[in-house]
This record gives sequence, C-alpha cells and structure tokens, in this order.
Amino acid sequence: MKIGEKTFVWGTRTYVMGILNMTPDSFSDGGTNADFPTAVAHALWMVEEGADILDIGGESTRPSHESVSAETELARVIPVLKALKGIFPQVPLSIDTSKAVVAKAAIQAGAALINDVWGFRRDPGMAAVAAETGVACCLMHNRVEPAYRDLLAEVCADLCESVRIAVAAGVKPENILLDPGIGFGKTLEQNLFLLRHLDEIRALGFPILLGTSRKSVIGLTLNLPVGERLEGTLATTALGIAKGADVVRVHDVRENVRVCRMSDAIVRGTDRSGKGG
Repeated sequence: MKIGEKTFVWGTRTYVMGILNMTPDSFSDGGTNADFPTAVAHALWMVEEGADILDIGGESTRPSHESVSAETELARVIPVLKALKGIFPQVPLSIDTSKAVVAKAAIQAGAALINDVWGFRRDPGMAAVAAETGVACCLMHNRVEPAYRDLLAEVCADLCESVRIAVAAGVKPENILLDPGIGFGKTLEQNLFLLRHLDEIRALGFPILLGTSRKSVIGLTLNLPVGERLEGTLATTALGIAKGADVVRVHDVRENVRVCRMSDAIVRGTDRSGKGG
C-alpha cells in the first residue's frame, strides 16, 4: 500500500502509527498537544522515536464526547498538517475524522490516509472523498450500543459492509485497512474476545490496524488509571502482532517500536532492518 511517499509492505514488519490529538478532551492526552508549537514538537519527537505514520485528530472520540463543528475541527488540524508536511514530507500523515469536509481539506493540506472511526457509515460523503483523492483509508468497526448475538460474525459483517461502501464509491481494495474498533461499542469481555480472535478478522484479506493504546480494556482489566497503562498496551501490541496486526496506533512510540521489533523477530522472522531472516 502506498500512503503518501511511503510504501507499506504488509507481512514484512509491523508499522507504528503515532497519535497526535489536537483536542482538549481526549481520554488520555486531552489538551496535552492542543496548541500548535507543542503539537509540532511532539510530532517531531514521535518521528525520532520511530513512528512510521502520524495520525492527527481534531475531535475526541472517547465515550460521551461532545461533538464539535467542522470549522472547529479544521481550525485545529489544518495548520499542523501543513506544518508537518513541510517539515518532513516523507512521513505519511493520517487524518482522524468522520466528516467528509474535514477529510477533503486535510488531504489538500497533506494527509494521505483517512482514518474513520465510523468506517464510512456515518457521513455518506466520506467514501467519495477517498475515491476522488485516491488516498488510503482505515475503516473502523463501531456501534452505538454493544448489542450482539454473534460478536465476531457481526463485527466481520459490519466491516465487510464498510468495505462494500468504499469499493462501490470507487476506492481501490488495495487502499483499505480495517480496524476492529477496540473500545468502541463493545464491553470489556467483547474487546478481549476480539483481541483473541484478531486473526479471524485478518482472514477477511485486509491489513489490520490495531488501536488499544491506554484504552479502558486495559484499565478495567488491570484496574489502572490512564497514566499507568503502558505495560498493558505493550502486551496487546505483542499479542496483536502474533494474531496478525499490521499497524499499531499508539501514544508511546518508542516503547511500542521496541516491542514491535522483538515481536516481529519472533513472529515474522525479521531482523532489525525489517528484512526476513
């Protein structure tokens, strides 16, 4: 998959997506990087620590978050996107949004991937933007309520519906990643079940982006606050790779890069350069 100027070769190694929240209310780091200078500095630091791609968001997606207008979202993300594109054009940038107007403007500002937590199932214009611009897209599974009769089958069916919407609009299948949506519309037990069966979602034939960093599935399992969930996150990274994850979306880049390289050496047989051994 080509994302910006970078080619991602699935199966060779695990790629790391660094999280840059331009929001005052995100569950883990709300307000930490909300101002322009701090956000740019943090992005530079994540790249130095080994991030392969940066995911920039201007609206919190935590449970019970307050929606913001497209204008507010754009004001938060566009200046940072333009700055980062100018500083290191070789590093792919992702826009974390569910609004077509934001996605389109972000792509014009330098984003090369649309990361939609509603999998193109909320804003009907999202798929058209992805198709028209030719960028890559990550389609995440989400539901308002965690009501399922057959969790795995329904998650796979919902993801396939997102793929259908994308392809019908003209998105190339090779430009699609899937995200099981850990922490979105699922209970603790359901999240753990999906992590155990991640390989069955990977069997749908699309690369998998896994986002578990500091989430409640870790906090509830270990009874820990957000600031103490690093080790739990690293466990999900390692076991997620063993189950087929291709990209991990994380706050703590350096630690996760190290876990990815060690896990890749075991699971994929890759050396430190990312080449097969």
